[in-house]
Amino acid sequence: MRILLGFVVKGLAACAAAFQFLTRLPVPVTLEYNDALFRRSVIFYPLVGAVLGLLLGVAGWLLQGWLAPGVTAALLLALWVAMTGGLHLDGLMDTADGIFSYRSREKMLEIMKDSRVGAMGVIACVLLLLCKWTLLQQWLPLSWGGSLLALPLAALWSRWYMVVAIAFWPYARQDQTGSNRLGAFFRGLSAKHLILHTGLALLLSCILIRLMGEPLLSAHGILILVSAAVGCTIVGVSISVFISRKLGGLTGDTYGAMNEILETFLLLFLYIIIHSWS
Repeated sequence: MRILLGFVVKGLAACAAAFQFLTRLPVPVTLEYNDALFRRSVIFYPLVGAVLGLLLGVAGWLLQGWLAPGVTAALLLALWVAMTGGLHLDGLMDTADGIFSYRSREKMLEIMKDSRVGAMGVIACVLLLLCKWTLLQQWLPLSWGGSLLALPLAALWSRWYMVVAIAFWPYARQDQTGSNRLGAFFRGLSAKHLILHTGLALLLSCILIRLMGEPLLSAHGILILVSAAVGCTIVGVSISVFISRKLGGLTGDTYGAMNEILETFLLLFLYIIIHSWS
C-alpha cells in the first residue's frame, strides 16, 4: 500500500509540474523541482495539451454567436497565448532570429540567448498568429460533439512530439548551467517515459474521438487518430532534422517553436481530414 501511495504521489507531482512548466493555469502546489521530476512530468504533456485545447474549445463554444467570427477567433487566440504565457511563441521568435541569421552555429545559439527580439522573430510570430487566427475562424462555429473536440487533438499531439524531440535529438548547448540547464533537466528520458506518454496521448485521443460521436473502430475515427499522430510525426521529424543540422541539436527554444508550428499544422490538417469526410 505504501508503495502504491508513493507511486500516486509521484504521479500527481509530475502532473502538476507539467502544468506549472507549460502553462499559466493556476496550480497551487509547491514542488521541489529536480531532474527526476522533470523527466516524469513529460508523461503528462499530452494531458496538458488536451486541457488547453478543451478550455479553448469551450470558450469558443460559449462566445460564438455573440460576436463576428473574426472577433471571436481573435479572443480565442489571445486566450491561447495567455494560457501558455507566450512560452512557446518566445521560443519560436528566438529560434527564427537564430536560424535565419545565417551565421555560424555558435553565433546562432548566441543570438537565441539574447532576450531582444529581431526582425525574423517578429515576422515568424506575426505570420504564425495570422495563420492560427485564420484557422480558428474556419473551425467556427464549434459544435459540442464535433469540431470543438478537434482543438484538443492539435494541442495534445504537438506536445506529444515535444517529448519525442527531447528524447531523440541531442541538446545543442554545451553549457548547461543557469538558464541553459533545460537540456540537463530532461537528459535520461527512457523508453518507459516515451511509452507512457504515447499511451496517454492515444488514450486521450480515443476519448476525444469517441466524444465527437465517432465509434473508435470506425474508418473515420481511425483516420482522424492516424492523421494526427502520423502527420505530426512526419512534420515534426522534418523540422527537427532541419534545426538540428543548423544548430548541432535542439534547445528549449526550438521545442517551443516546434510546438507552435505543429499546432498550426494540425489545425489545418485535421480541418481538411474532418471536413473532407463530411
